[in-house]
Amino acid sequence: MDHLQNHRGGEIVSCLLKEKLISQEQLDYALRINSKLALSKTVLAVLKDLGYVSDIGIKEALRSNKTSLKVGDLLVELEYLTREKLNAALTIQKSQPGKKLGEVLIEHGFLTETAFLEMLSAQMGFIHLDPELEGTDSGLTANIPLKWCRKNRFIPVKKEDNLKVVAFADPLNQEDVKAAKELLGSEIIIGVASHRSIVSVLDRLERGLGRERAVDENSAQGIVDSIISAAIERNASDIHMEPLKDRLHVRFRIDGILLFYKDFSLSMMPMVTSRLKIMSNADITEKRRHQGGRISFDFKGTTFDLRISFLVTIYGEKIVMRILNKMNQIIDISQIGMQPRVLKRFLTDALEVPSGVLIVTGPTGSGKTTTVYSCINHIKSPQVSIITAEEPVEYLMDGIAQCSINPAIDMTYKETLRHVVRQDPDVIVIGEIRDNYSAEVAVQASLTGHKVLTTFHTEDSINGLIRLMNMDIEVFLISSTVVCVLAQRLLRTVCDHCARPVRPTAQQLQVLGYTPADVAPYEFRKGAGCPRCHHTGYKGRAAVIEMLILNEHVRDAMIARKSSYDIRKISIQTSGLVTLFEDAVFKAAKGITTIEEVFRCVPRQLLPRSISEIKRLQGA
Repeated sequence: MDHLQNHRGGEIVSCLLKEKLISQEQLDYALRINSKLALSKTVLAVLKDLGYVSDIGIKEALRSNKTSLKVGDLLVELEYLTREKLNAALTIQKSQPGKKLGEVLIEHGFLTETAFLEMLSAQMGFIHLDPELEGTDSGLTANIPLKWCRKNRFIPVKKEDNLKVVAFADPLNQEDVKAAKELLGSEIIIGVASHRSIVSVLDRLERGLGRERAVDENSAQGIVDSIISAAIERNASDIHMEPLKDRLHVRFRIDGILLFYKDFSLSMMPMVTSRLKIMSNADITEKRRHQGGRISFDFKGTTFDLRISFLVTIYGEKIVMRILNKMNQIIDISQIGMQPRVLKRFLTDALEVPSGVLIVTGPTGSGKTTTVYSCINHIKSPQVSIITAEEPVEYLMDGIAQCSINPAIDMTYKETLRHVVRQDPDVIVIGEIRDNYSAEVAVQASLTGHKVLTTFHTEDSINGLIRLMNMDIEVFLISSTVVCVLAQRLLRTVCDHCARPVRPTAQQLQVLGYTPADVAPYEFRKGAGCPRCHHTGYKGRAAVIEMLILNEHVRDAMIARKSSYDIRKISIQTSGLVTLFEDAVFKAAKGITTIEEVFRCVPRQLLPRSISEIKRLQGA
């Protein structure tokens, strides 16, 4: 059996052979087909594609062999999980003694609890239970040791035909089943329920028995402080606190990805929300309308500014906090991610020219503000007057006048910019172009000899121009004032501690338009997952950048109102534009990030040029 599992297709295939639902000849043929496929596929999937076995047959085999199956391998074979993710979860499990595999998979986001329960119920035939909603038979739970149930993740629910129906978080875990049988007797009916539902019932039973569980955080203040402190320690950019039907779900955004932190009892939600509203000067009595505010939080001698948003949902107010470190070090312009030739041209033709509009575009969280401040840091001097209008001020910098927008007292962008232009500035920094007025101020200030730095929410540099052209500003004014549009994204970088060399798959090469020979000279890498990177394979982020310097050909195309496709082609042919996708592919070829991360984050309008050509254009 082990030989078949390891070398002939896996546990389910072994069961199909045992139950004579497939023949050895059919399996051999499926294995030969699978070995020739360019795309990774399980043998079970090939057997289904060939019509040798149906979903009904698979379920019959699984249900006849429940006791001999391992949950991890089942999830891989049924394509709920990849083998890489399973291996990463098993590594985590080894570092956390006592943790069940199912817990690790769900807590670390490898698998949703819904998918896990679906597999156990629909595929394996276990009864699906919800003891929290259905309740439990008090005669079964009156005198049982609840700690034993908690340790082994089960709860007796009811009786059927003199048999005890027991809900398990993982009914394939033989140790848990054995522990239940030792307590309740061998004649039980095994069901499946969510771990949270089981824990919630056990909590209620303990309270009913006068054994209230101890809570580490004894107050709303303690919970809030512990969450914010943990987020700062982990270098999170955002905190998400979401009320669900049965719990308060807390996640941190780290390196652009949301990762699970901890669940709290739903009963704590009102106190936590009130505490945060008090800290942010929001209306504590208002629970029907969305609100926002700011919090100043001291952590280990550093002050952090948190921008907070309260969103009313069906289960309560969802809270999201953006963490802004006012003491963050400004990154030198040479370190933001531009290749040598691109950087030299950016400094010469955009940043160091005396006037004109420089726009940095990208979605929220793409590092636009960091890039803008790197530019300010490069050009600031005692001889230059720089004034900023931002919401909020994210970096504190000596030698420049920074103004934070506050709509609550009518200090809006419109009102602030009206006064900024009267302050005799050399450089105006507009935190974001939000409307026609701020766009018009940028253009008019440039026409009168000012340098303007601003940000814009668009997909890439060309779409930044197109969006400006659609804001009721004369196209000839835009074409004569905008000197550069810089588009960027932040991609997660490969963890150096668990990195290993990889080759792009056939499917990836097809998307890129490359052959194996095209990528052979380059060092693609991927992280296997380790404790230092929270088993994600990534640690830190790097910028990929697209720089459009407007030349006469691009300006003529704008005035002729050509399409974004035409302007992009003209920019590539005449202005030396290297697209976001091309820069990202080049960084993946250098082993900085992965092809998977490139496909996840970066728009793809055109096929990239060869890696050697991208390297030449960037002077790398």
